[in-house]
Amino acid sequence: METPLANLGSKKLIKKHEFVRVIIQCLYSLGYRKSAVSLESESGISYKSDEFETLESCIRDANWDACIETLNRLNGLTNETRASALFLVLKQWFLEYLNLGEDSLALEILQKKMSGLEVGKDKVHTLAFGLLSLKDLGLDKEDPDGIYNFRKKLLTELEKVLPPPITVPDRRLEYLVEMAVWSQIDKCVFHNSVDDVTLFEDHQCDASQFPSKTIQILSNHVNEVWYVQFSNNGSYLASSSSDNTAIIWKVLDDGKLTQRHELRSHQKPVSFVAWSPDDTMLLTCGNREVLKLWDVETGTCKHTYGDADFIISSCAWFPDSKRFVCGSSDPEKGIYMWDSEGNEIKSWKGTRMPKVLDLAITPDGEKLISIFSDKDIRILNVGTGGERVISEEHPITSLSLSGDGKFFIVNLNSQEIHMWDIAGEWLSPMKFEGHKQHKYVIRSCFGGLDSTFIASGSEDSKVYIWNRRGSKPIKILCGHSMTVNCVSWNPRRPQMLASASDDQTIRVWGPDVRSK
Repeated sequence: METPLANLGSKKLIKKHEFVRVIIQCLYSLGYRKSAVSLESESGISYKSDEFETLESCIRDANWDACIETLNRLNGLTNETRASALFLVLKQWFLEYLNLGEDSLALEILQKKMSGLEVGKDKVHTLAFGLLSLKDLGLDKEDPDGIYNFRKKLLTELEKVLPPPITVPDRRLEYLVEMAVWSQIDKCVFHNSVDDVTLFEDHQCDASQFPSKTIQILSNHVNEVWYVQFSNNGSYLASSSSDNTAIIWKVLDDGKLTQRHELRSHQKPVSFVAWSPDDTMLLTCGNREVLKLWDVETGTCKHTYGDADFIISSCAWFPDSKRFVCGSSDPEKGIYMWDSEGNEIKSWKGTRMPKVLDLAITPDGEKLISIFSDKDIRILNVGTGGERVISEEHPITSLSLSGDGKFFIVNLNSQEIHMWDIAGEWLSPMKFEGHKQHKYVIRSCFGGLDSTFIASGSEDSKVYIWNRRGSKPIKILCGHSMTVNCVSWNPRRPQMLASASDDQTIRVWGPDVRSK
């Protein structure tokens, strides 16, 4: 038999007997019972503590007084934990009396033994109602294994309630290994692929799975390209330009893009596009243009909203793909909600409404986030009408949501990008810097695996990329010859990024295989 008192590891931080216990637990949880029993025998270390084995024996023999006495003797328990464990045991005792038809004894458990416990009264009331029906408590008197199964359930519940070292937290070894792997991933600034994770070596990505090289240049527009956005399924890219057109591009299986439709109907520059969540429709608009709805499959215009006097600056869809909101650069127009048939549903406007620069809807459809010309970010609860306002010190030019809808970023003309949480728990934003922005509308986006990265255009003709954990760029992409206005990361291909520039081109970026 081995001594369990030695410490393991180069730093001697791991207690051997604890390490063996979690290995034995892991073997049991994976179904390797014979191996677990063998390891317990060879090591002399039991997965279950002496205290818990005593409890298990008392429960197996229905020796409830001894079980309660054991719980009361345990050291290191908080009053709340002890009360919770005692309640579980008394509940089992109560149920078994009911099962035997001993209603008076069951009632005595409620009146004399549970009355002093610091547990929720609703739990006791539920048991009291159980006097009327065992089935309401989950116990079927006609089931011969009912009591046995309930005792097994009691042991499982006690394992969750009682703290270490009396018990070992469920799947402890898996949790520890996963946390170790996650810690390495968290320190890996270029991590952008699930395929790279292995237990056989320390994790460290290079830039080989990161968009760092131009893999295609799209030059079908004949003037400055102001906006790009990948569809939600990653199969298409939409672009808009000051040449008064928008283009829908198809992403082929080999990663190349080809023009699918050229959308010609606008009379003035098109500065914004928005995909419906189901990717069947596309909205286009401009700072001096009306709003148009297009069928993605056919490339035909389905509806035009507003008129020459109603100027739309941005728009965003609700998750049902049936409704959307649009914001106007005319302060008197405000924000409108429409359906895809052209019917106005709701509006937010008034003399005090400032010019709307950009807006977004969270994926759950509950929050409307708007950027106003007075440096304010307003987060409106669409259902309740409640509103939260975040004030920035410098003018904001654009807004972008994370894929999970928990965060958003705004570009400021102070050459910073700020990231805020939508829940409102942060007192100040995370800040990213390094790009150039003084005069123009520059747009950024989240992207990569789990939206780990932030990319932005820049007035110095470059694309800047940050890991969300750091304020300095981890990659700067060169290739454009004029201002990069907008970037979009493919939500289904973490290695694909697109950028739109005043040089009249769209660059598609992918991994540089030579960097492996």
